[in-house]
Amino acid sequence: MKPFFYLACFIFLWSCSGNQVDDKNCRFLLDINVNLSIDLSLPAYSQLQFAGNSVYIPNVGNAGIIVASTSFDFYAWDASDPNHAPSECSALVPNGLNGTCGCDDGNTYNFVTGTPDGNEGLRCPLRNYRVQKSGNILTIYN
Repeated sequence: MKPFFYLACFIFLWSCSGNQVDDKNCRFLLDINVNLSIDLSLPAYSQLQFAGNSVYIPNVGNAGIIVASTSFDFYAWDASDPNHAPSECSALVPNGLNGTCGCDDGNTYNFVTGTPDGNEGLRCPLRNYRVQKSGNILTIYN
């Protein structure tokens, strides 16, 4: 019975170790510390009070942060396209719950799931940040 237990533990621990993305193409983004609070009652962020909207916040993370609102949750993503080396065109331009990079390939991402939309050849999802809501204040951090 003990060998089966040890084998089961080994398989469980081995399967848990594969959570990181090891693809060399997913290493374009820097690990930048983010700790930002925004007030939803300010005019710049007022559209986040309505589902299906997103806001770009510059000068945070790799190429800014995009905060998206659904009817119940808020999501925050690094605005840099993870499938490109950072450049002038690699920042995402939000449009509702989707965003597209300005480069020629026009990679598009979903701001609810963080996954690429319409191009299965893209390997890297968006970098997610945690969001905590307290009253009208959203705290975005990693």
